[in-house]
Amino acid sequence: MANTIATSIGTLNNTGSTPLALGTAYDTKYATYLKLFSGELFKAYESATIAKGTVQTRQLKNGKSLQFIFTGRMTADYHEPGTPILGSGDPPVAEKTIVCDDLLVSSAFVYDLDETLAHYSLRSEISAKIGHALAEAYDKKVFRTIALAAREAHPITAAPGPEPGGSVIQIGSGNQYDAQKLVDAFFEAAAILDEKNLPKSGRTAVLNPRQYYALISQVDSNILNRDYGNSQGNLNSGEGLVSIAGIDIKRSNNLPFQAGTIAAVSGENNAYNGAFADHAGLIYQKDAAACVEAIGPQVQTTGNDIKTMYQGDIIVGRLAMGCGTLNPAAAIEIQTA
Repeated sequence: MANTIATSIGTLNNTGSTPLALGTAYDTKYATYLKLFSGELFKAYESATIAKGTVQTRQLKNGKSLQFIFTGRMTADYHEPGTPILGSGDPPVAEKTIVCDDLLVSSAFVYDLDETLAHYSLRSEISAKIGHALAEAYDKKVFRTIALAAREAHPITAAPGPEPGGSVIQIGSGNQYDAQKLVDAFFEAAAILDEKNLPKSGRTAVLNPRQYYALISQVDSNILNRDYGNSQGNLNSGEGLVSIAGIDIKRSNNLPFQAGTIAAVSGENNAYNGAFADHAGLIYQKDAAACVEAIGPQVQTTGNDIKTMYQGDIIVGRLAMGCGTLNPAAAIEIQTA
C-alpha cells in the first residue's frame, strides 16, 4: 500500500512531500504550535541567611555610630583592721565604636508593556531576589567580622588583665572536610569558651554545607546531638544535626570559606577585608560581634509619578547597617593551617 501524503499544519512554508518524516527536526515540524507555560519559575537555589540573631544587634537612629563599653575584671583583697576602705579597685574600661556602612541597594526596572505581554509574573520574584541579595550581604559581613575578631586582642589590656582575645583552632592543611577533626575542634572550642567564662547560651557554629554533611555521614552517632523528629524525618532530610558540645550548628554558603584575600569595597566603613585562604568555619558566642542597623532590609516600589514618566516601576531594596568586632574572646576561627 502506498504511503499517504501528510499535511503538516505546524511547518512553516512547507514544500516537502514528507514534512513529518522521522528525521525532520522537532522545531521544523511543529514551528507554529504554541509553547505552553508550565506555571513554574525555576528558582536558583538560595543559600540560607542565618547570621541575624546570632550576634548582638542595635538600632542606630539620630547618630552616626554606636559606642560599646567594655569593663575588665576587679580584684578582691583582704581588709586590714584599722585601715579605711577607699574603693580604689575600679575596673579597667575600654570602648568599641561601630559605624554604619553606606546605603546598600539592589534594584530592577519592570516595564509595563513587558508585564502586559508576558504570560507569567516576575514582579514578586524580583522582589524576593532583591531581598535575598541584601540578606546575603548581611551574612557575609557578619561572618567576616567574626573571623577577624578571632584574630584580635581584647581592648582591655590594663591590670588585672589583659582580658583574653580571640582564638584560632588549626585542624591541619587539607582537613576542612575531615569530620573527626571538626568534632575535635568543637570540643576544643567549648573548652576555650568555658575557660574564658563565656556564657553557655548563644553559642553558634557555622560551617560550609559539605562540612555539615560530612559530620552527619562520617562521625559516630553517640557524639552528635541529633533531632530525629517523629520518624527520623529531620535526619533523613539532612536537618538532623543540632549541636556538638552544646554548640548549635548552622550551615551557610556565605562564609569566607577558603576564599583567599578579600579586598575592601568602597562604601564599607567597617573592616570586612582580610586573608581567608585557610578559613574553614566559625564557632562563636553572641557577644563576638555587633551589628548596628539604621535601615533594615526593605523593598520599595516607585509611585505613580515615576510610573507615568517611565511606564514602569523601579523596585529597590535597601539596607544601611554596619558590623564590627565586639568581644574577641567570644570568637573562634577554624583554620586549615
